Amino acid sequence: MDELNKSGMSLSYVPKPLDLPILTIEQNASSTMNVEQEEKEKEEDFIKNNYVKRTLLNESALPPITWSNWYKEVNWPQATLLCLEPFIALYGLFTTCFVWQTAVFTFLWYFLTGFGITAGYHRLFAHRAYEATLPLRYILLILGAGAVQGSAQWWSRGHRAHHRYTDTDLDPYNAHKGIFYSHIGWLLFKSRRKPGVADVTDLIHDSSVQWQHQNYISLAFLMSFVLPTIICGFGWNDYRGGYFFAGVLRLVFVHHSTFCVNSLAHYLGNAPFDDRHTPRDHFITALITLGEGYHNFHHEFPSDYRNALKWFQYDPTKLLIKFFKKIHLASNLKEFPHNEIQKGRYSMTCKALDKFGQTITWPKQNSQLPIITFEEYQELSKKNDGRALILIAGFIHDVSHFIDSHPGGRAIIKNYIGKDATVPFYGGIHDHNTAAHNILAMMKVAVCKYGGEVEYIKRKLGHVQTPTPIFA
Repeated sequence: MDELNKSGMSLSYVPKPLDLPILTIEQNASSTMNVEQEEKEKEEDFIKNNYVKRTLLNESALPPITWSNWYKEVNWPQATLLCLEPFIALYGLFTTCFVWQTAVFTFLWYFLTGFGITAGYHRLFAHRAYEATLPLRYILLILGAGAVQGSAQWWSRGHRAHHRYTDTDLDPYNAHKGIFYSHIGWLLFKSRRKPGVADVTDLIHDSSVQWQHQNYISLAFLMSFVLPTIICGFGWNDYRGGYFFAGVLRLVFVHHSTFCVNSLAHYLGNAPFDDRHTPRDHFITALITLGEGYHNFHHEFPSDYRNALKWFQYDPTKLLIKFFKKIHLASNLKEFPHNEIQKGRYSMTCKALDKFGQTITWPKQNSQLPIITFEEYQELSKKNDGRALILIAGFIHDVSHFIDSHPGGRAIIKNYIGKDATVPFYGGIHDHNTAAHNILAMMKVAVCKYGGEVEYIKRKLGHVQTPTPIFA
């Protein structure tokens, strides 16, 4: 009763417990003697076999960044590029005339270089979610270089570490360090410790990836600034627009669009497949990141070429890969089995239901109730102690506070005090609904030894599917 009052609930029909002994299983005292020693051994064994724990203990991190040493810890080449490009873009916006052809090309170039990251770096090279012909591999590598995010080998190595050590200190863009750090801070400053080990042997033996890796700087400069300037200049005499808009401004958007996969996709949205880590699914993130925003699904099923499953979810990268397959540039598009995906949804639904169930007051478990014989039940029901005991389906219930609220009237309940009312409750007088079963379960005070004697009659009456009281 105290528990119910604390929860703000008012259930006048909750009975007082019977003053009878409850059978319990005695614990073996000897089983608790060496608990501390066992726990210590388990911890040592865990550290020995856990790479993350062992690495964090044995490899010291760089000292924290402070106001006195921050300038020493800045990754100046990357910081200079990332911090200067927005200002250069703003200068171009205020000093360069608008040309509609350049605007169209800027939009197109943004998508092409962005797809170089999402369809190329991410889904093809980092996760091997599909196979691509050699021409397509080179095209995606060249376009990816135009996004100026490092070579495919470097990018994939960090991203594989991110998936393997998500939300730990071995994750290069650990979301637990804050949205600024996971978005861009990890690029502006030197990493406090090395990212965890990640296997990129396949990329080291990939001739196309190695070609891009060795020529990355020249490719990045050419695709990001030179080519868009030349195209806009030769095409419609807009060299300035080609450089400032299709080059620099486009790069600002590509950078922060893909950076949002590491930051926003770990903060905004829900977790329909697993909530033990930070990745989340959200339409807005998908819109910003060319379809990479269904990130909870992606972290659960990383080698699936899709991020979005449903037709109305925004994932242009998925559609592009399907198009590549249609024109025979891509093959072996990997999909996780639908049954395994549904298991993820099911487990999260169960977890949500369990959380909701914790807000509900449930009846006592059978193990918390005393066990008495039918004859003892009859004797107890004759006592003038304010209780009204009724046996239904093997459980004895105190319905004294419910008699006046019974929809069928007082007389029916009073007539079955001290008797077995299973058949009347299960359709003999009224086939009670689930709510009635739940309310009745809250009135349990004891278990009748050997159970009810009329279960076969209930089955004979055709009530095999009748719901039984809910137990916690």
